[in-house]
Amino acid sequence: MQLASSTSASATATAPGSGRRLPMPDGQPLCLHDWPLPQARGGVLIVHGLGEHAGRHERLARWFNAHGYAARSYDQRGHGRTPGPRGALQHADDLLADLSVVHADYARTLGVAPLLLGHSMGGLVALRAVLDERIMPRALVLSSPALRSHASPGLRRLAATLARLAPNLRLRNGLELERLSHDPQVAATYRGDPLCHDRVSPRLADFIFRAGASCIADAARLEVPSLLLVAGDDALVDAGGSRDFSAAAARTRQLTTRYFAALYHELFNEAEPGRSQVLLQLEDWLERLAA
Repeated sequence: MQLASSTSASATATAPGSGRRLPMPDGQPLCLHDWPLPQARGGVLIVHGLGEHAGRHERLARWFNAHGYAARSYDQRGHGRTPGPRGALQHADDLLADLSVVHADYARTLGVAPLLLGHSMGGLVALRAVLDERIMPRALVLSSPALRSHASPGLRRLAATLARLAPNLRLRNGLELERLSHDPQVAATYRGDPLCHDRVSPRLADFIFRAGASCIADAARLEVPSLLLVAGDDALVDAGGSRDFSAAAARTRQLTTRYFAALYHELFNEAEPGRSQVLLQLEDWLERLAA
């Protein structure tokens, strides 16, 4: 990670699928993105990863629309069109508290608890919130969740120290964009997207490291039907964390795990035929869930 200055997203811009701002209890507004569907069979709430934003998941949201689900996502604090410094948190559990508010708001809109889908850091946030019983979604989908990092023990210790001394110092997140997908256009589009950023604060990094380890330790507490999608050739998170979580959660009989040995981190943005293989597994699991 390298030291960098902070930036802020525009507080006034809008995007397709985006609309209202949902205020959090501390006054921080979050930008919501909705893909509604009349007479939907249910809804899915999508939680994005580090450095990106909800709009990058529009194709996935449209896939859910085509399969009978309304979809919502939101720009987490420090990301996308949500205003504020990039990659920063006021408190270590901000992302968990935010998800609980967004989930409750969407459940009121739908009249029923939605499915919850978290990608990468968003998968970590979703899983930790479920294990803490902050939320109770209808079911949970985890895509390449950040349960373990490739960061060295020394870097993790440094993040913990800086989280106390300079918690919102902006550092480069070091993500290897070329390893997002085998489709080179994915990385090129990411780089050209003004709503993506490469910043992470020590407080956020320390949250990711600690929450990942605690999720694995608490795997036996999983009480929600869950699908874990693991990219075997993942350079952005350590897939070993997902394997260990899957093994520890097996006794709950709530978890279905699908491994894709040759695929990169962004399973839903992979080159074909990989993306279609992932979506077929998701579709099959959703059908069995509804049976």
